[in-house]
Amino acid sequence: MTDTRKLFGTDGVRGVANVYPMTAEVALQLGRALAYVIKFGSGRHRIVVGKDTRVSGYLLEYATVAGICSMGVDAVLLGPFPTPGIAFITSSMRADAGVVISASHNPYQDNGIKFFSGNGFKLPDELEARIEVLMTQPEVEGACPTATEVGQAFRLDDARGRYISFLKSTFPKEMELDGLKIVVDCAHGATYRIAPEIFTELGAEVIPMGVRPNGRNINHKCGATFPETMATLVKRHGADLGIAFDGDGDRVIMVDHRGEIVDGDHIMGICAQDMLERGTLRRKTVVGTVMTNLGLELALKDWGIRLLRTPVGDRYVVEAMLKGGYNLGGEQSGHMVFLNYTTTGDGILTALRLLSVMLRKDKPLADLASFLQRCPQILINVEVKEKKDLKTLPQARQAIQEAEKRLGPQARLLVRFSGTEPKLRVMTEGEDESLIRQVAEDLAQALKTMLS
Repeated sequence: MTDTRKLFGTDGVRGVANVYPMTAEVALQLGRALAYVIKFGSGRHRIVVGKDTRVSGYLLEYATVAGICSMGVDAVLLGPFPTPGIAFITSSMRADAGVVISASHNPYQDNGIKFFSGNGFKLPDELEARIEVLMTQPEVEGACPTATEVGQAFRLDDARGRYISFLKSTFPKEMELDGLKIVVDCAHGATYRIAPEIFTELGAEVIPMGVRPNGRNINHKCGATFPETMATLVKRHGADLGIAFDGDGDRVIMVDHRGEIVDGDHIMGICAQDMLERGTLRRKTVVGTVMTNLGLELALKDWGIRLLRTPVGDRYVVEAMLKGGYNLGGEQSGHMVFLNYTTTGDGILTALRLLSVMLRKDKPLADLASFLQRCPQILINVEVKEKKDLKTLPQARQAIQEAEKRLGPQARLLVRFSGTEPKLRVMTEGEDESLIRQVAEDLAQALKTMLS
């Protein structure tokens, strides 16, 4: 089937809660259509449903569950739970699918719905397109059962314990975090109970922040998209490092003891080198994206590691990993995928992998991260009302071509729409920072004028 998705972006359906398409009506239709496509064979079918801490989560959760149950499929409710944890529970309990109600790093007024298949991987584009079509098809409503065949909903009370046990099992048994002082920023999001508990149980002294969600403070001046607050706490308390998650817990950004940011590029390089040395890096390849800094690519090359780039979006990173048989991939934003352990980005698991490298090499995070000589990279976000196809706009094409000529062969230009927000992103990268900044600003202003 041709990918004709209109609702689904790179990470599910997103928008302002209670405004189309993030309405109760759409959530019900999505839940019903998902249940319809997974309902085959005999016996009862189950779909796991979890959410982050947004106040609108109740609205969308109940509507989605209503759609699932209306198709004769049972719903397993986890409540506030990290996205990777929902993928884990879905796979481990052999459910037919998983639903995540979250807008990840977006502000609280937004929300989203995304799906996992029964094996814990995100649904392929083609199946999402089919679900969109089925949302309004009479055949789906006509297939709704009655009486005892209607689905039921129940809570999985021990889900948190299951997920914590799994995460701790990925940390080397011979290692402990005794003696480490760690600031853990949960962004008032889905990791607010799980993350501090894990690091504490492994022996660390934990200074928690972002652990008092009220439905409206998720990601607000905290978490992976705002690590500056955490950095201040690290220096104030003399901590060894800080670990910040986003609202749904699938990405992580760290800071070292000096408060210097350690992003996904740093983490990927540190873990890649360690895995290469231990002979566990498959095919000596790391999967990144077009946003991966050139400095990381050069460092990996010096170590004999190839960088394979994909479009932005952890789903595309995972697809390339599965296709090529690789086991490490990620994004600059902090999505890291360790396919030896999990099926999607997992912020807590990533932090545990990096902490194990610190302990194994007996080095502070600052020393491990010092390998990266980052090439200057400028990123400008342009607010847009509509994501028009730039290829159909001659003036836009000409402006991009002129920008590429100004940059020359020693620099990179990337222009793309965000898959999760109404924004156009203009990124330039190269050795001459003043040049790439000027080119990015000029192009962003030109495109803003054309798209306004």
